[in-house]
Amino acid sequence: MVWLLLVLIVFILQMGAVLLLEFRNPSKTVAWMFILFCLPLLGFVIYFFVAQDYQKRLKIRQKGTRLFREMKEHFWERAAVVLRKEDMNNPGFHYHDRLFNLLKHLSESPITGCNQTRVLTDGKETYDAMLKAMEKAKDHIHVEFYIFRNDRIGTKFQDVMIRKAKEGVKVRLVCDGLGSYKLKKAFIRRFKESGVEFYFFLPAMVSMFSRRINYRNHRKIVVVDGTVGFLGGINVGDDYLGEYPDMGYWRDTHLQVEGDAVYFLQSVFLHDWKLASGEAISNPGLYPEHHCTGKEQVQILSSGPDTSWNAIHEMCFGAISVAKERIWITSPYFIPDEGLYEALKTAAVSGVDVRIIIPDHADSRLVKLASLSYVEELLAAGVSFYEYEKGFIHAKVLIVDELLASVGTANMDMRSFFCNFELTAVMFDKPPIQRLVSDFKEDLSHSRSIDLETFHARGRWQKAAEILCRMLSPLL
Repeated sequence: MVWLLLVLIVFILQMGAVLLLEFRNPSKTVAWMFILFCLPLLGFVIYFFVAQDYQKRLKIRQKGTRLFREMKEHFWERAAVVLRKEDMNNPGFHYHDRLFNLLKHLSESPITGCNQTRVLTDGKETYDAMLKAMEKAKDHIHVEFYIFRNDRIGTKFQDVMIRKAKEGVKVRLVCDGLGSYKLKKAFIRRFKESGVEFYFFLPAMVSMFSRRINYRNHRKIVVVDGTVGFLGGINVGDDYLGEYPDMGYWRDTHLQVEGDAVYFLQSVFLHDWKLASGEAISNPGLYPEHHCTGKEQVQILSSGPDTSWNAIHEMCFGAISVAKERIWITSPYFIPDEGLYEALKTAAVSGVDVRIIIPDHADSRLVKLASLSYVEELLAAGVSFYEYEKGFIHAKVLIVDELLASVGTANMDMRSFFCNFELTAVMFDKPPIQRLVSDFKEDLSHSRSIDLETFHARGRWQKAAEILCRMLSPLL
């Protein structure tokens, strides 16, 4: 009986510790309480190594902010920064003071007015564009991915990067320590021996024992010569070319950017390079004058432990809140926080056309069940859900009215909004918005609508599994 009493005391102390440390986030508290209840002792060990440490989060933010201030002077004045809503190309913003002010203040990256964008809709088109830009590099190539595989396409990227390094181009590569942990040592050694500077962002074992395993760098960045950049949902791997039979065709969205916005994309990369390598780079030559003649307005938003705001979440919430006609979302993982959940439900009840595309065949059964747990009530409110059936859809796209559209790395889930290092480009001009609308409609043609009555009639075990995964959703 004594040992049972000791176990009970330990269990109570563990619950109390979680309550004390996670009181700022009730949803995460519930999730960790559920884990502790299911795994009384092991659960707290997992919590100790995996849960975010608030003080370390603050330190990372302070490092990022300090580095940004040191470099800001090199490129801020060169960009055509939009400071007044009257200067927006999109007339819709003339009637949205609050949203414009939010976008203007929530990030260290402003809306810039001299850009040209190109929407890329699958792996082949994206890789062709990236490799073509890298082949033309004269000064530097900066590459950052969550996943970089040593497969056929990964080797092709490696060959180009090594060849350019031998030509005298400065090549820097950052890969997430957990997302790219399968990279073979020989593959990495070939990079380093050939002059490519390579670093893991928070290597898995190091971050585990330093309690930073939860800080994953989910960004995908390529910057060539400081004048052309790429970002979006596509990593480097043959699966993104549809060459994994179990996943099939891989539908994704990436973005090529030229102009002012590349300065801020470059800044994000150099922030991450500092955190990964310890090297602070403040070379003005990395922000050259560009000759882009485009007039598109673009804003690069980054969020994560290195920023002072959850900028991508704030943008999504702000845009959804002002929608009058449509909110179209594509996301492979749909686990919204309470604020976005209520904003989407309110919009649908108010008559806004809310459509959400999620995968039919998901790459994570746990996440798919958690996503489905949010569907029924939103369907009842008037939100339309569609499951993409052509293959696996991995695009992260938001379209609000004719007002704005975003493409980036952040899923519509709590991990992307509050834990990961993420990156999103917000576009305000008619051509890119129309292109994304066209792609969305094409995806709808390969999707099956989820019917409320049919969905409500799903089995009890299915509902029970969704409920359990819903409790874990703040951590997924």
